[in-house]
Amino acid sequence: MAMSRREALAVSGSALVGVSVSGLGKGPLQAQAAPAAQGDAWPDRLIERPLRQGFPAPLPLQPDGSAPEHPASAAGPITDPLMWRTPDRQTPVIEYDYRKLAIKVDTRGLGRLAGTLRFSDLEKLPRVTHTYLLQCGATNPRGIVTWTGVRFRDVAEMLGLVPGVHYVRHIASDRQYTDEALSTLQHPQVMLAWLMNDAPIPPRHGAPLRLVVPFRYGNRSLKAVTEIVFATPGLPMPPLPA
Repeated sequence: MAMSRREALAVSGSALVGVSVSGLGKGPLQAQAAPAAQGDAWPDRLIERPLRQGFPAPLPLQPDGSAPEHPASAAGPITDPLMWRTPDRQTPVIEYDYRKLAIKVDTRGLGRLAGTLRFSDLEKLPRVTHTYLLQCGATNPRGIVTWTGVRFRDVAEMLGLVPGVHYVRHIASDRQYTDEALSTLQHPQVMLAWLMNDAPIPPRHGAPLRLVVPFRYGNRSLKAVTEIVFATPGLPMPPLPA
């Protein structure tokens, strides 16, 4: 019997949901899944649904949108759960020693330097240490953490980027990625960090190198960065006539 494209998509989606939730217990499933529709069919109109409780968690920021700095004495662990985009949700096995890190940097002809970023390159830049709250969109994970590393804007300057670069993609060891405008990442609070609470970042928290964007929710502070790509969506707009 022939199957329509719409029916095929519905079957594929159901199979994907089955795979995604097969490893979850009843508790996490109730907390994360959307309420079931009336009956088996998807509603053919917009209907009222209960909102997800406790989401998003408050993200306290300064009036200018920056993250408040905390005293180093307030630093401590990050609470669980931590999740990776791997089949078993476990930390990918890579080289965790920050002194041996090798980050692929692709400036796509938009910077003077490209290739592999080493720790020896980062050591030449000013080292900074700051203490910020890491807050997930949900109530967990969270924690006040002291990060040590370099400002992202110093890395960008070292690469000699041209003025037309628009956004930056960071890719993690589990192939998770984030896209941010270069102007956002040039904020002085944004870091590439290799120390957490004055010790090497543990693998489960993003060794050997983690992006830290303290004025965003924690999922934007990408763990275990393996690649950085600079790009622009198009050529600059020509000047308008006088």
